[in-house]
This record gives sequence, structure tokens and C-alpha cells, in this order.
Amino acid sequence: MSSTGDRKFQLNNGLSMPAIGIGCWMGTPGEGGHITDMVKTALDLGYRHIDTAANYGDECSVGKALKESSVPRAAIFLTTKLDQKDHGRVEGALNTSLEKLGVSYVDLFLMHWPMAFDDEGKTLQPDETPTIVETWLQMEKLLSSGKAKAIGVSNFSIKTLSTLLAHTTAVPAVNQVELHPCLPQHDLLAFCVERGILLTAYSPLGKHKFAEDPDIAAIASAHGATTTPAQVLLSWGVQRGTAVIPKTLHPARLEENMKLVQLSAAEMDVLDRLHSKEGMHRSVCGFHSAALGGSCFGWTYEQLGWDMTVGGVHL
Repeated sequence: MSSTGDRKFQLNNGLSMPAIGIGCWMGTPGEGGHITDMVKTALDLGYRHIDTAANYGDECSVGKALKESSVPRAAIFLTTKLDQKDHGRVEGALNTSLEKLGVSYVDLFLMHWPMAFDDEGKTLQPDETPTIVETWLQMEKLLSSGKAKAIGVSNFSIKTLSTLLAHTTAVPAVNQVELHPCLPQHDLLAFCVERGILLTAYSPLGKHKFAEDPDIAAIASAHGATTTPAQVLLSWGVQRGTAVIPKTLHPARLEENMKLVQLSAAEMDVLDRLHSKEGMHRSVCGFHSAALGGSCFGWTYEQLGWDMTVGGVHL
């Protein structure tokens, strides 16, 4: 078993990003000492990749941890994200995030979702201003300011990435999406690899909804009595070339999640095909809606480019 402390992926602009980070979405938005403690503990354990977002509502708590930690800012890869209500005021939104985080720059700034909200919180449709292309052009301007070392997207599909890439010159450095063996997104991974876009996996443990699968348990057992299903899933994620950002408030699990195992080709194949089991190929996240025949934040699955039916079940 090996530590992930020195494992990094190189982004398409030459920047290096640690392969494993700590995610700061806690299920509901809001600040709290528990978030500050989690980030401080993670940094003490050797994590150097912190992932947060404006709409997590916890940037101040993350910033407090950064300030109180003995780890220098330059040693930390910090990601935050553009809220959907701010697609028309990108630089101002980043400035607000920087102020809350107490830093002068972020290493990575992501467009959190392709759809924008208007001032009343209504979802704008793909052809309404600001479009994803218009928002991205605003994000590109941040690179010369030094306030964001790299820019990228989140929750983008082959369809929405293709729309973006057809009208822009700066290729996103990262696309952060839901990724785990029940939603491996093999086609999206191949698409992004070909274009130099690193995939980062949120919910890489599938919210533990399939942790007791016998195939996962067998692989964990084969790597020793102390190897956990979580370590197997994170190892699969990193070994296939994706960064992973699990979250946990428990110090022991924070430490455990940093330790990966080397999976064999046969074990990788088992995990690559896990989604083919009956009822397994699906999203585990709670943002899906039955409205419009299956949608997310006001865009249909078709508009998002997601091959899903109601409830996030993959077709």
C-alpha cells in the first residue's frame, strides 16, 4: 500500500495537481468549525489538494483552515467554483471567493455547472445569455490576472464540452464530474484524455451505496486484511487516470483514504465492468429531478448530454 502524497497529474497548462484531494461539500451548504477542522486535519495528514465552491457556502471556513495551518499556501492546490447565479459576473464572483478564502489566487477555478441562473434564480436555457461559451470567455480573461492559475468546468458532458471547444481557444484544464464504478463514464474519459482535459471524480466512493458489493469486497480482501473497499475504489479512480476528491470528517478515514493499492489488470477490469450488473449503472447523487422527463437544475438530460432516464439511471 502506498501513500498518495507525491502522486500528481499534470494539467494541460503545465500545472501539477495532486491526485487525491479533500472535497468540502458536506451535503448541505454552510460554514462551520467542522469544515475548518476537517481541512486542517487533512493538511496535517499530508493532503495538498483542497476542493470547495462558492455555493457550498463554506469558503470562509476553508480559508480559516488555510490561515491556521502551518502548510504554506504555495504548497496547496486550491480549487473553487463559479456559482450558477454568477455566470454574468465571473471576475467579481472570483474576487468574492478569494476574499472569503483569504488568498490572492486559486490554483483552479471551475464553472460549476453549464446552466446559469438569472437574478431571480430562474434557470436560463442553453441559448440564453450568458451561454456557456460567453461565461467561458470571461473565465479565460482571469488567466492573465493571476487570480486563477488554471480554469476548467464541472458537470460537463461530451455534448457540452463539444459546444464549448467549438467556440473557444483555451481548453479546460479539468472537468469535474460524478465518477465511480457505477457511473464510470468511460466515453467521457476517453474524450477528455484525447483533448488533454483531466477528469476529477466527485463522489468517487459512490456515497458508499455499493461498498458491500462482493466483487469490491473480494478485491479488498486480496490486498490484505486492512485494505478497505474505499481504498479499492479510490485506487481504481487514480489508476485509470482521474483525480479523486473524497470527503470525510473522520480523521482515521482521512488518513485511510490517502493510502492506495496497486490493482491488477484483472481487478481493474472487474471494476470497469461493475456498472454492467443489473440496476447498477446510475448516478448516486441527489440533484436529479423527475421534471421535464428527467432533469437537473432546469436542464433536461438531453440538454446536459447525459444518457439517463428519470432518477439518474443510465440508459
